[in-house]
Amino acid sequence: MKAVAISTYGSPDVLQIMEFETPQAGSGQVRVRIKAAGIQPFDTAVRSTGWEPPGLEIQYPQILGNEFAGIIDQVGTGVTDFSIGNEVLGWALLACYAEYVVVSVNQIVPKPQNMSWEEAGAITASGQTAHTALKALGVRKGDTVLIHAAAGGVGTIAVQLALAWGATVIGTASNRNHDYLRSLGAIPVTYGEGLVERVGALAPDGVDVAFDAAGEDALRASMELVKNKNRIGTIVSFDLAQKLGVQIIRSERTVERLMELIELYDQGKLNIHIRKSFSLHQAADAHKEMEAGHGRGKIVLTMD
Repeated sequence: MKAVAISTYGSPDVLQIMEFETPQAGSGQVRVRIKAAGIQPFDTAVRSTGWEPPGLEIQYPQILGNEFAGIIDQVGTGVTDFSIGNEVLGWALLACYAEYVVVSVNQIVPKPQNMSWEEAGAITASGQTAHTALKALGVRKGDTVLIHAAAGGVGTIAVQLALAWGATVIGTASNRNHDYLRSLGAIPVTYGEGLVERVGALAPDGVDVAFDAAGEDALRASMELVKNKNRIGTIVSFDLAQKLGVQIIRSERTVERLMELIELYDQGKLNIHIRKSFSLHQAADAHKEMEAGHGRGKIVLTMD
């Protein structure tokens, strides 16, 4: 099979189309012919620095990609809930920029018929990260929630989840993304110098929760705005979070969590915004787009 992989870390140009042996489904597994795979900062970090995520060992040549959607074309022994031809979406670490992926049935859910392949390929990673974070921070009805980098892949879903759970959302973003955040139901605010004062003016009764997907400046601002440190969390600034005593959040992926996201999508409460789609052969361009920053929504690789 064809897959996008790296033989060393470096610039986006180290991404290459390579040939790999087509994987075979074992007991309790299915093989999926991938139609779309989302791009994440996780992927660009592995590619650019050689970073090894906790519990994973990079083995060159290394395929990238952690979320996918596609059609089951092979079913292993013991599988009863899925059949050949089923359209599914799910996750598999460092395996999804490829024509095929083999996964456990505990890593997939049925794809809604009204969901595009691009949306399906892009919901799993950012969606479950956002869900994990807001649950860890205890977001509930009546809260005022500050979401940093609210127009990004994780931020966009976090905004919608918090709103669906009855919170008021203030989201930081560049000015060009303010109308987009308003369309989701959030109150936009420009990041940068003076952020604390601007948020304070928008939330005179205070901020209950802050979720950082932006970086250290955002986390420091959150410390001035939220009284309870247990309700401040980050998915990016781990070293500073440890010093400040706030939550370090890592995505916890489960079928149950993913099904909750799919249900919200079916109810019209969750929109997956696709910033741009690239073919498998354009993976380097996709990574360049991701690393340019300040875009809204998700970037996706398509296999057809």
